[in-house]
Amino acid sequence: MREFGRPEPGPGQVLVKMKASGLCGSDLRAIYHEHTGSGAERYQNVIAGHEPSGQVEAVGPGVDGFESGDRVVVYHILGCGRCGECTKGFMIGCRSQERAAYGWQRDGGHADYLLAEARTLLHLPDELTYTDGALVACGFGTAYQGISRAGVSGRDTVLVVGLGPVGLGAVMLAASSGAKVIGVDLIPERLELARDAGAAHVLLGGEDAAEEIRDLTDGRGTEVGMDCSGSAAGRKLCLEAAREWGRVVYLGEGGSVTFEPSPLLLHKQLTLYGSWVCGINEMGELLEHLERKGLHPGSTVTHTFSLSGTRQAYETFDAGKTGKVVILPEDA
Repeated sequence: MREFGRPEPGPGQVLVKMKASGLCGSDLRAIYHEHTGSGAERYQNVIAGHEPSGQVEAVGPGVDGFESGDRVVVYHILGCGRCGECTKGFMIGCRSQERAAYGWQRDGGHADYLLAEARTLLHLPDELTYTDGALVACGFGTAYQGISRAGVSGRDTVLVVGLGPVGLGAVMLAASSGAKVIGVDLIPERLELARDAGAAHVLLGGEDAAEEIRDLTDGRGTEVGMDCSGSAAGRKLCLEAAREWGRVVYLGEGGSVTFEPSPLLLHKQLTLYGSWVCGINEMGELLEHLERKGLHPGSTVTHTFSLSGTRQAYETFDAGKTGKVVILPEDA
């Protein structure tokens, strides 16, 4: 823990008092374990936390649309604002040297206050909690982008492999779209979390998983497969379990995969998508969807800690048996 002075917002900036700050699997991989990372995960020894939600404390000169007391979610990447990806709202894809992500290259949400650029903020609906907002900031946004890419609807059976926080988000959002969801994970503790999030069936991963999925789908396979594990076995299972003309989305970061394209991809006429987080416009759509459906991402949270308990929060999350882990203010 280190002490910092309270930031003062400059032109176009907003000072946000933190109300919830989530932990993400990428924090474990590139900061907690390695303390390195490259490219978008180039950690610059700043205050961590790229899933922030809070209340506006003060606004700087030239800020319109936000005022003290507003409840907000922070889109966690600040792009140049001029390139093609930025103008589409996908600052995650900005390649400019100006690109800086909260918690990676500029101070993030594991603190009492966050100095944010107003153009990275979205209003948090009153029906959603600050914890809901923190989860939207990355994990649920990532899941929503995958759901959108695959065009999930009530006509689909959706396989979600990897039932960590992003996977639980995919389960909840797919189920709320009317789809029948099958969840698969290697960790038994996560299966019940997926059932609570809306999965119709949950399976322990293993050699027989593909056959079990075919049995659950009358031998046809799933219309949509979403890998949130980042593992070779999980990615391959999505292809194996997909029915002809199905759609598969790879969301999980890291790792690699090797498979035979002809039987698993070409001959089954599959569409394979890669999906990386979401854009700020999509995040706005997600907030509206959650509000309309009465959904609360915070229901996937299993552990909360105060800011002074951040070390224990990361140790608990790193054990791999939790749902989402969130840091709350000391007075929460």
